Amino acid sequence: MTPQHIELVKATVPVLRENGVALTSYFYKRMLNNNPDLKNVFNLDHQSTGRQPRALAAAVLAYAEHIENPSVLAKAIEHITTKHVSLDIKPEQYSIVGENLLHSISEVLDVPMESDLIAAWKAAYLQLADILIGVEKSKYEALAAENGGWAGWRAFVIRQVETTEAGQRFTIAAQDGQAVVAAKAGQYISVKVKVPGHDIEQPQQYKFDADQSGSQFVFEVKPEENHTEYSVSNILLNHYKAGDLVQVSAPL
Repeated sequence: MTPQHIELVKATVPVLRENGVALTSYFYKRMLNNNPDLKNVFNLDHQSTGRQPRALAAAVLAYAEHIENPSVLAKAIEHITTKHVSLDIKPEQYSIVGENLLHSISEVLDVPMESDLIAAWKAAYLQLADILIGVEKSKYEALAAENGGWAGWRAFVIRQVETTEAGQRFTIAAQDGQAVVAAKAGQYISVKVKVPGHDIEQPQQYKFDADQSGSQFVFEVKPEENHTEYSVSNILLNHYKAGDLVQVSAPL
């Protein structure tokens, strides 16, 4: 990035503080309308509640504030890349995100796509995308190299569903019958389900309450109130039973 790029990005910080959530909400709507296949990637329940736009707005603001020294954001980058890997985010999806983000900045802030500001944000985005893609590549390779590990999604069959005080406890095992990587309490997996009445799938992370043996995973699902039809937890509780298949990412 050039010094001019850096100054232009920093100049947008006050605007992002004031209108960041409006910008990211617009961005998500624009991107998902233009690329409906990404509805299988992004949690639509979190879109509806505003959780995801708020999280992205905070991340964009933090990046703009520290554009001269992105290494300050190492902890945030670790968190973001871990989430991305749990959702099987692909390098090629970054170009889709970047295109829609730049057009959203142009349209929400009413500045031409040919402006110096958009050029600055393009340079900033490409810089961040390169960092994230590199970190995620290393994470995918490390997951695949583990005993019983894998990168991306893997089919699991629900072996048992037990009622608990708070919800239901699901026991799942790999459909291929092969071993799965052991996991520690506090680690999590992403579970992807089919949404009833819609031709899409939705992911959600679930944290382990106890260490996992390496032959199966056990996690608890609690019902969610005031959520949409895309709530993965409610779909699991109301529509999934022993014998059904779900897609699962490796523990992180």
